[in-house]
Amino acid sequence: MRNTARWAMTLGLTATAVCGPLTGAALASPGQAPTALYAPSALVLTVGHGESAIAVTPERAVTLTCAPTAGGTHPAAGSACAELRGVSGNIDALTARDGVMCTKQYDPVVITVDGVWQGQRVSYERTFSNECVKNAHGSGLFAF
Repeated sequence: MRNTARWAMTLGLTATAVCGPLTGAALASPGQAPTALYAPSALVLTVGHGESAIAVTPERAVTLTCAPTAGGTHPAAGSACAELRGVSGNIDALTARDGVMCTKQYDPVVITVDGVWQGQRVSYERTFSNECVKNAHGSGLFAF
């Protein structure tokens, strides 16, 4: 049941992030051609405490839209998008910052990222040993 709720929430947030820009003023007027084409980049990030996403109820979720501009509910959307561009969208390439000291306390934190990055489907899950280790990875993508 938890997994079903997680997927329903992720699907709803992804649809909102991808389709949101298509409403209202974002639609081009009938005689106007788009000035630039871009591949969509809209992600839903969740965090929860536990061993794996299947067994965890998400505690927080944010949206991140990176094209054509940074936006969404992520508190640092601009730097998060820049960080993703720096690794060409490969979230696995994010490494821990040098000089960050964390305790060896085991209090697992699960991050999931689902959505679209430059037109390609993204599904990512990672379990960090604790909040400090999670926050040490990258410069802000997981800081929400």
